[in-house]
Amino acid sequence: MQQSVDINRRIAQISSHINPPINQQQVEEGNLWRSDCRVKGGSPGFKVAILGAAGGIGQPLAMLMKMNPLVSVLHLYDVVNSPGVTADISHMDTAAVVRGFLGQNRLEEALTGMDLVIIPAGVPRKPGMTRDDLFNINAGIVKTISEGIAKCCPKAIVNLISNPVNSTVPIAAEVFKKAGTYDPRRLLGVTMLDVVRANTFVAEVLGLDPREVSVPVVGGHAGVTILPLLSQVKPACSFTKEETEYLTSRIQNGGTEVVEAKAGAGSATLSMAYAAVKFADACLRGLRGDAGVIECAFVTELPFFASRVRLGRSGVEEIYPLGPLNEYERSVKRSVWRRQRRSWVEALIRVCPSQRNKQGSSSNELYHMFTTCCCCLLCWVFDYSFRHEFECYLKK
Repeated sequence: MQQSVDINRRIAQISSHINPPINQQQVEEGNLWRSDCRVKGGSPGFKVAILGAAGGIGQPLAMLMKMNPLVSVLHLYDVVNSPGVTADISHMDTAAVVRGFLGQNRLEEALTGMDLVIIPAGVPRKPGMTRDDLFNINAGIVKTISEGIAKCCPKAIVNLISNPVNSTVPIAAEVFKKAGTYDPRRLLGVTMLDVVRANTFVAEVLGLDPREVSVPVVGGHAGVTILPLLSQVKPACSFTKEETEYLTSRIQNGGTEVVEAKAGAGSATLSMAYAAVKFADACLRGLRGDAGVIECAFVTELPFFASRVRLGRSGVEEIYPLGPLNEYERSVKRSVWRRQRRSWVEALIRVCPSQRNKQGSSSNELYHMFTTCCCCLLCWVFDYSFRHEFECYLKK
């Protein structure tokens, strides 16, 4: 009899772990509470949520995060198919406890108490689709998710993958500001895929193991806004003008290369998941207090520019300057900043209801529009101090 009771309790515990009851309701079979449902052998670590876990990036990302020994609890959220992904991932014999959350009504539950939130949610890029097209769809998704983060885990480190990162990160920043929870150290756009590609492509040219190559990549995360600093490659080396132009172009167009190769069947999902996990692991090591955790990320303090940063317990603890640039990199930097400004303007349109119907306007018209707009949440971006800082930076 006692053996039967023990078996029923174990079954109830496993069931509660995989499908936790909503709103902390009690599990009748085993008299368990969701907060008590921990698998045997579960290790201490960080709580991580993946929003968009059932997508092309989300699924391999979830699998790789389940393998990370720094993760103790892994929440998988999506508006579709998350129960299946959760069941599948939870069978892996690693320590992290996996819980699934389906539908927007469970977003807040998925976010409560998280240390790190990774956001690959949104539609993938398809052949012929520009990042502007992506923005029109993904901006609303990022806004909703950011509102949930501001309410349920305002102290979490946020890794934003949803493209176009150049525009979605400013949107998230403004949502956090409106909620009074904005901390620029904790909001990071994930540009690690540009670094991963740069390391790989440079290693091919040099005939080295990519793991032995380090290429800082700054700027944005879209086409020509991506600026690999080939003059600062480690190990130190030099490239001809032709090699520099070839490598820069291939790094900038790596996403298009994958989209075209898949011929409509998807975008860079697997390499993006790998890069996202690599960056998430760096964030977790920083939270743990490891020293010297340095990666490239899209930050909001420059403002909105990918740079080399040092990660720590508070997120970004130091932003490093660009360092010495060669003539080619200096010439590209100016165009990078100008295109970045356009991305910020497009982000402004999304949060300014009175101007959304003017998206076809030129960049100059949009800039003027928002310097005179009173209702926009992002007007501070284009105040005098920012314009002065922007112009001074261009002159460097």
